[in-house]
Parts: sequence; structure tokens; C-alpha cells
Amino acid sequence: MSGRARLTLCSAAATLMASLAMMPLVEPVSWILQAAFLLAVQSGVGAATRRVPLARPLTVLAQALVSLLLLTLVFAREQAVAGLIPGPRAVQHFAHLLQAGADDVGRFAIPAPLSEGIRLMMVAGVLVIGLAVDTLAVTFRNAAPAGLPLLALYSVAAGLSDGVADWLWFLVAAAGYLMLLLAESRERLSRWGRVFGGAPRTPGGPSGPVAPLRTGRRIGAVALGVALVVPLLPLPAIGSGLLDGAGDGVGAGNGSGGTISAVNPLVSLRDSLNQEEDRTVLTLRTDSGDISDLYLRIVSLDDFDGTTWKPSKRQIVAVPDDFPTPAGLSPDVRRSPVTTRIRAADWYAQDWLPMPYPPSGVKISGNWRYEPVGMTLVGDHGQNTRGKTYEVTSLAVRPTAKQLASAPEAAGSVRNDYTEVPSSLPASVAKTALQVTRGARNDYERAVDLQDWFAVTGGFEYDTEVQVGSGKDAISRFLRDKRGFCVHYSFAMAAMARTLGIPARVAVGFAPGSPQADGSVAVSLRDAHAWPELYFEGVGWTRFEPTPTRGTTPPYTLPENSGDAIAELPQASRSASAAPSAQPSASTSCSAADKKAEACLGALPLDEAEQGGGGPPWYEIGGWTLLGAAALLLALLPMLWRMRRRSVRLASAQHTGAAGAAATAGGGGGGPGRGDAGGPQAADPGPGVLLDVPARETAEAAVAHVLAVWRELTDTAWDYGIAPDDALTPRRAAARIVRLGELDDTVAASVHRVAGAVEQVLYAPRPRAEAGLADEVRGVRAALRARVGRRTRVRAILAPRSAVRAVWDLADRWTALRTAWAARLTALLRRPSGEQGQSL
Repeated sequence: MSGRARLTLCSAAATLMASLAMMPLVEPVSWILQAAFLLAVQSGVGAATRRVPLARPLTVLAQALVSLLLLTLVFAREQAVAGLIPGPRAVQHFAHLLQAGADDVGRFAIPAPLSEGIRLMMVAGVLVIGLAVDTLAVTFRNAAPAGLPLLALYSVAAGLSDGVADWLWFLVAAAGYLMLLLAESRERLSRWGRVFGGAPRTPGGPSGPVAPLRTGRRIGAVALGVALVVPLLPLPAIGSGLLDGAGDGVGAGNGSGGTISAVNPLVSLRDSLNQEEDRTVLTLRTDSGDISDLYLRIVSLDDFDGTTWKPSKRQIVAVPDDFPTPAGLSPDVRRSPVTTRIRAADWYAQDWLPMPYPPSGVKISGNWRYEPVGMTLVGDHGQNTRGKTYEVTSLAVRPTAKQLASAPEAAGSVRNDYTEVPSSLPASVAKTALQVTRGARNDYERAVDLQDWFAVTGGFEYDTEVQVGSGKDAISRFLRDKRGFCVHYSFAMAAMARTLGIPARVAVGFAPGSPQADGSVAVSLRDAHAWPELYFEGVGWTRFEPTPTRGTTPPYTLPENSGDAIAELPQASRSASAAPSAQPSASTSCSAADKKAEACLGALPLDEAEQGGGGPPWYEIGGWTLLGAAALLLALLPMLWRMRRRSVRLASAQHTGAAGAAATAGGGGGGPGRGDAGGPQAADPGPGVLLDVPARETAEAAVAHVLAVWRELTDTAWDYGIAPDDALTPRRAAARIVRLGELDDTVAASVHRVAGAVEQVLYAPRPRAEAGLADEVRGVRAALRARVGRRTRVRAILAPRSAVRAVWDLADRWTALRTAWAARLTALLRRPSGEQGQSL
């Protein structure tokens, strides 16, 4: 296989290996096979066009066109012209699929179902990255920058995935990139060899690229090992999650506004409820007289498309000191202020802040933003709840059944936004809602009938093992099977309420926790919950509880609470693993004196950081700064190494040339047939006359530094596109540089002067260095730079081709060190003992 074909194969393999990191994001993973096939076709087209050969831009264009035709054939065949050529209908279909895919990405938790839109995004993304890698590494013969698109592909997967095997995907992606670099190095070495490197590295050993490639593999292995160990160090980390620390939720902000969105909590909510070992998520203390209605709300899902519910994208603002009055709440409804202090577990990294609803104020440190419609807080710049202690002031709203029953029709904007039902919702859902609420006189009675049907009279069973399900028939299937957990009940009741014209949405968070003997309340993973919220004008968003055996039934929906009296609140349900407190009533109430002294909350002190603001801690800023500086330094290493090497070569050559010229003028040096400015030539001491020590050292330095300046000249030509050729003598190599570089006579004379100096120190009996060689090289570099385009000039500075010598230098040093230590060890083992060294 030729070097170019091997490089093409490695390019496609590296892209595919990096794309494997996206496999945990969706199920099933059959898309990777389709992406691999299309990527192979794309790479084959590139190999064929380069063999013709076509111009580089035409090669890239051919690959892009073939990729577009392949995507059209797979995803838009029916809309395309002749089933292959993308026309206006195909373009519209692609736009529709991409929009649907983007919606699905925001809707589903990981692993998301492989919808047609997501499949297009995954396959097309792999092809785009593959085209970029093939273009950089193969078409333009520069594999190093090809790591950027590979890194982008891996970063997308790493940023979304939360699996324990993420390190394995990193190892696979990094190995693919290293394989691509080694393939490029091998292909270059097979064409050029190494300058002044034809001799075997070890006596009797092989010459050529074997040692550099072997060393490259070792360096790559060490780099991968370091990359796997560094994440274990205590560096700043970013976590997320809607109900746990698994990273299923997404909150975003830019510090000055913006929008927020979140994924659907279906999978994470079920996983939390099915944990084999329950864990405490939040610990709270409250001055409320009873905790049975103390639900901790994280986010509301108000966008219903017939398949599932998800949060709408909302504008976010700075957190106000005092929150506005909840929408729709009139002064006639009874309410009382409640203060709750909450501490999140150190492992619970949640972007959204769990709070009682409706909140009227929050005291918390860190970067948080406020979403006014849902009255929620979301972390900004990576902020989350991990280990946070915060205080929430909320309202305990206690409407009566009479107030709810006499509520007028909701305002037009609320009614339009929250009663919208897509046409894809099966007609059986609305039909069932009408049957269940037959005989109800108002929206309140209809809501209570729906709640009672799910929780008591409908024959439903609570079962967390039931799959969440997706598709337009998910709700109707649940109504038929009558088995599910809180997601099914809340989603179904909210959808049915909308078909009846009642504004509805779904809230996600935690049901009331379990009181402890020390007066606190423990909220665990198994308290994760979802419930419907229905809107009544004058009361606002009102909680209902349709899930059997979960949460607490709102008092305003109980039969005995049909009048204005407030019924006694029932006790909150406990999580399965919570042990009952010895004195639950005493632990959940707070006297007036205690409230005044804040004795109920004092056991959970707030964070010492400034409340309501403050940036990330100094060590986090420092850690990210150092990490960014290290990444920048790594990217600039080739340029820095090349600048240092050029400075050393030219500075030493200039110094040695001046010293050699002075020695020649003083009669201490010189060469046969060559004098200074037509002056007398130095006398040859003749055979048998040894040079004195200073003269010999000067000659050795002349050889070393003239060869250094020649190496700098050839490396400069290499950086600007003229590859070195070991098979040529210095004189012919100089002529080649002049010809390929299209240099004028003045610059050509400089090149030939340096080549002549090389021949003099290599073959003359008395080597000497000439003055001014460094200036000659600088002039040649300026001429080469002037005749190339901007892209080549930028590459010669930022990613010089000759920087590969750094790898070769490391290989040489490693080989020399290993050989020296082996020789020492051999000599030590073979040293004779004192008795063996005595002569008889």
C-alpha cells in the first residue's frame, strides 16, 4: 500500500474512532455502521481524485458533492430529483429534519432514541468532520491541525455523555489521532528520508524512519497515559443533571441575559426512583408548621408536542432581590410566608435550583440567573448546586375549593399558550377526558375528577419498572395499560386537562421528604417526582396529585373541603427507605419564638461567600487559567521550538564565522585556494605537522557551525514548501532550492555561498568558517517568504514542517541514552574479579 493510500485509510479510521465517543448518546447505535460506510465512500472519492490528480480545491469539492449526494440518497430520496440530486424540496426536507433533530436533542435524556433528525445530525456530522480531517491530513499533507476537528467531534460527545467508560472513548479517539500523525510521518520519511541522517542509529542497526516511528509510538503512549491521569487530579469540574448528578439537565447563561432550555427528565427520573440504594439529595429545615405540602420544584415542562413534554426556551435575567407576585394570584387567596434553608449533597450537581413554589426571594452564593415565567433559578457559567446551602422565602398558598370552582376563565395569553394540543395527539385521549369528567360543572371539578380517576377510582397501578415510552401513542397506551409512575400520570393528566380547555403544565422536582429526629427533613433520590400544575385565574398555578401512593393529596381537592374552611393537612408520604422519626410532629413544627430567633434554620448556616452574587472561587479561576495557558503553549510549541533553533544556529554561526575570519587574517587558519579579499593565502604546514589544540578546536567548531547554518537554510526552505533531498550534494541541493524557490541572482548567490562553505568544511584539509553566513540565510528566508502566499507564510510560522526534527532529536537522545546505559551495564557485568585479574 502506498504512503498516500495508507494516510487516507488512517484519516478515515481516526474520524471513525473519534465518532465512537457519541455511541452512548443514542440508542440503537446502528447509525455508526451507516456513517462508517458513507465515510469510506467519501474517503475513496478523495483517494481517486488525488490519483488523477485534480487540484486540491477540486478534490475537496468533489468529496463534498459526493457526500451531499449520499446524504440525499439516504435521507431525502423521495424529495430529490431522480432520487439523488437535491432540489428545493430536498433542501426543505433537510431543514425540517435538522430542526426536528435539534428539538429531539433538547427533549430526550441520554440515551436518546434514534429519531430520523438525530440520525441525520450524527451521520452528517461524522461526514463533515471526516471531510475536514481528510482535507487537512491527506489533501494538504498536514496531519497536525487535523486534530482540531477530531477534538471538536470528541468534545461534543464528552460534553453530553456521563458514562463511566468515557476514558475509554478518549483513549480510542486519541489513539486514532496518533495513528494519523505516525502515518503522515512515515509517508514523509518514505519520500524524503532524513537530512544528514542516513547512517544507522546503532551499529549494524537499520537506518531510516524505523527509530523515529518507534519513538513516536512511545511518546504517544506516554502522552495518552498522562492525559488519562490528569483528570484524576483535583482540577475544577463542571457537572449537571436535572434530578441527579448524572448530567441529564442543561442550564445555560452568559451573565447578561440569554435563554435556557433543558432536556426531558423521563429517563433520569425513572433511574432515580429505581436506585437500589437510596441516597439523601437535600437536607432542609423550615419554619413551616407542616411539611406535607413542601414540594421542591426544579423546573416546569410547558411545551407539549404530542409525544412528550419539555421546557420552553425562556429569557433569563439577573436574580431580583424580591420576586414578583406569582401570575394569577389575587389578594383574596389566603397565603403565608415560609422560610426554608436547604443544603444540597456534595455529589448532587444540579443546574436548576430546587425551591418551594412560588418563591418570593432567594439567598444563595454563586452565579445564578432568574427565569421569570417559571420562577426558577438556573446556574450560569457552570454554576450548580453541589454542596450549596441556600435560603428560600416562599408563599404557602391555600385556596379554598369555592375559590377554585368560581375562578373565571383564564386570560387569553395563558389560555392560548397552555391549552395548545397538537393534532398528533390520539383522539382517544380527549375522548377519555370527556368520559371521566362527565357531569362536572366547572374546570375545578373536572380537574378533581381527573385526579381522583388516576389516583383512586380508575384502577391504575404505580410501577417504576414501566418504560417511559415515546411516540404519539405513549399517552393512549398508558391509559389502556394503567401502569406507570409519576411521569406517566402527570403527563397524561396535563394533556387531558388541555383537551378540556384547562391551562396545564408539568412540574418536576421532589415530593416532601422525611422528617428526622433532629428537626431536619431529608429528601432522597426516591422522592424525585413529577406532578401536574393547572392554572386557575385568581389562584394561579395550582398543584394536583394524580399519582397513586406518592406525594400528598392537596387539601383543596378533598371532598370534605368543599366550603371555605381549611381542612387539616395530611402528613407527607415517606420514601421507602426513610426511617420514621421518634417525634415527627415536634420535628416539623416551629414555635413563634423559634421563628423569631431563626432557631429552626440555624443548624444549616448559609455559605460564607457573598449571598446572591460572587464569582467562582480563586482556585477555580486559577485552574482554568493554567489549563488554558497549557493548551495555548502546547499549540505554540512547534513555533517556539523553531524560533529557538533558528536563533541558536544563526547566532552561533555568526560568532564562529567572525572568529574564523579573525584567525585567518592572523595567519592561524585558512584553506587552500581561498583567501580574504585577494590577500595572501595561509601557508599549509604540510604533511606530518599537527595543528595545535586551539586550531583543532576552531576547525571542529567551524565544521559544526557551518553545518548548522546549512541545516537552517534547508529547514527554512522546507518550511516554505521545498522539501529536503538527502541524495543531493550541497551544491546540487542549493541549485534545487534556487530553482524551486524561483530566487533571483542575488539571493541565489547567497544560497551557493552557504553551500560552498559546507563543501569547504567537509572536504578541505583545513576547515574554516566564513563570516556573514547568518546574514545570507536571513536574506534567503526573506526572499522565500516574499514569493509564497499568506497561508504558507502563516503555516511556516505557526506549524513549520521542519519542527518534526524535535521528535527526531528526542528519538536520537533516547537512543543514545539507552545505548550508553546498556554499555555501562554490560561493562559492569563483564568486569573480572580480583582473583581472575591476577597473572600466573
